[in-house]
Amino acid sequence: MGHNSPYDVQAIRADFPVFEQSINGRPLAYLDSAASAQKPRQVIEAMTEFMRRDYANVHRGLHTLSMRSTDAYEAARVRAAQFLNAGEREIVFTKGATEAINLVAATFGRHVMAPGKAIMISAMEHHANIVPWQMLAQERSLELLVIPHDDAGVLDLAWYEQQLANKDVGLVAVAHVSNVMGTVNPVKDMIAKAHARGVPVLLDACQSVTHFQVDVKDLDVDFLAFSAHKLYGPTGLGVLYGKAEHLAAMPPYQGGGDMIDQVRFTGTTFAEPPLRFEAGTPAIIETVGLTAALDWVAQVGMDKIAEHEAAVLAYATHKAQAFEGMELIGQAPGKVSVLSFHFKDMHAHDLSTILDQYGVAVRAGHHCAQPLMERFGVTATARASFAAYSTFEEVDQLFDALALAREMLG
Repeated sequence: MGHNSPYDVQAIRADFPVFEQSINGRPLAYLDSAASAQKPRQVIEAMTEFMRRDYANVHRGLHTLSMRSTDAYEAARVRAAQFLNAGEREIVFTKGATEAINLVAATFGRHVMAPGKAIMISAMEHHANIVPWQMLAQERSLELLVIPHDDAGVLDLAWYEQQLANKDVGLVAVAHVSNVMGTVNPVKDMIAKAHARGVPVLLDACQSVTHFQVDVKDLDVDFLAFSAHKLYGPTGLGVLYGKAEHLAAMPPYQGGGDMIDQVRFTGTTFAEPPLRFEAGTPAIIETVGLTAALDWVAQVGMDKIAEHEAAVLAYATHKAQAFEGMELIGQAPGKVSVLSFHFKDMHAHDLSTILDQYGVAVRAGHHCAQPLMERFGVTATARASFAAYSTFEEVDQLFDALALAREMLG
């Protein structure tokens, strides 16, 4: 199953201090990277070193440390822009992908998009790409259209095209990759079809940028959001990409320091994007961590990571198909390394608790995708998700623990 590939997973794992511990007397099998990835020492050290000698507030100071901090902060913006093939003024730092989506809903959604339009999302969205649009739809009396998918987790593109043709759609907001099923949606084609009708598109790319190269110019996407913590970086930091012309038309999201040009009690003028959308002291230390994470991913090689994850997923899927009573949720062709499953006779929460006794960390619940759970007639699933550091041995550990859980619960 690809055990002999030149990818040295043990060398990769050596970069992650978290694996130096055991859990309940067993090696840690961390199969929850889709929720949040572990951090390599390169990220931990970059952030620590920055706090140790270079830290000060950004953009406001003329002293050495402030200039160093500002340079590091803006270098992270350049690095994020390179990563997405965007212009650096098209990168806005937020506190997470959730805030990035809320920012677009509050500014583009409320002030730029014409009232009375419909918003189209899909049935596989994370709550972060459902609730902001629901709130906006309620407030502005907009219609919320939901693209259905089949049992394998493949979107109904005929339905999508039909809605674009028949409804006055103002924005399509869709997951690039499903966090539950691993489906990779055909977003380039979807964006082209939306643009043919003059409809802009926002991509929730949280689960895609971690698995393969995403190029905003190639996709011609209008907005894209991802979070640093799923990409081996720190929490508290999100990246919003917006086409320059959209950002220029959008009013500020929050008011405060650093997002202004001139403040008078009679009125205030605002900074050009991206600073217009970055009120207050940003997550300076975290941006240093993001730069280190992006450098780490580039050094390992996104293609090599993808190839390794695909091999681990294939191995796990093969074992799952042979495991009695295990039902997989989402089997779209070309999916990324996420395995969601459930058993009729074992609840996901019980399962997760037992797996933890054997050192195996999986996510159990609705994965912030309750409508999707409903679609499959389950209340919860267990989800094993794989990353650059996942091994075949961890998959074996998962299935050994599942067999023991079956004995205990069966």
